[in-house]
Amino acid sequence: MDTTFWTLKDQGLLPRKYFEVDFPTIVTRKLHCIKCKPVLSKPIVELHSEGTLQIDGHMLDSKRYAIIGADLRDIPELEEKLKKCNMSTQLPTLLITECVLVYMSPEQSANLIKWAASSFGTAMFVNYEQVNMGDRFGHIMIENLRRRQCDLAGVETCKSLESQKERLLSNGWEAASAVDMMELYGQLPRAEVSRIESLEFLDEMELLEQLMQHYCLCWATKGGSELGLKEITYSSVQGSG
Repeated sequence: MDTTFWTLKDQGLLPRKYFEVDFPTIVTRKLHCIKCKPVLSKPIVELHSEGTLQIDGHMLDSKRYAIIGADLRDIPELEEKLKKCNMSTQLPTLLITECVLVYMSPEQSANLIKWAASSFGTAMFVNYEQVNMGDRFGHIMIENLRRRQCDLAGVETCKSLESQKERLLSNGWEAASAVDMMELYGQLPRAEVSRIESLEFLDEMELLEQLMQHYCLCWATKGGSELGLKEITYSSVQGSG
């Protein structure tokens, strides 16, 4: 269960509206959790001041939160459901994908990225997934997942940080940056690293480092010069640390 919406609410950082998209079967399970747990349902109801919530087996729509059951490979269906939940393409929008694109073919992920770039006038796209998958460690990861019947259909786009950026730039985004998680981890404040490492004892730091070198954060922007979106680069992230 992704609790980002509730975390943002507790921190007073909610956007105008928060949208979550997942496969319909997953959304059904998430809706069951929301209905059964007042700690999840109460904030949604409290923020909704416009009559009855819209809810069915694969969707919940409220004033500040919507969860939608859809297949990201089916752009027309996705667009229709987002419009039904009153998504505005005129507002600055942050889109986040977490280990999603790698399970789509390169053509399918390119279509999704291109649709996002063409739909929103001012936007930022953030993608977290595998990178450097052409080396020995990457091949081992691929084989281990394949044995579990988990095929990475889009792994060829995860060859390098450059290939990750190129996918975004060649599909309508104006600027892109990327960094592997090991490098990003090294830029975190020491206090935050200590907090993270205190959560669980790790005696194989070398394996963790290898793993983080094979995941990356990649982001791209379109428009938003008045918001400073183009200034959000890896060098600016380093400077803020």
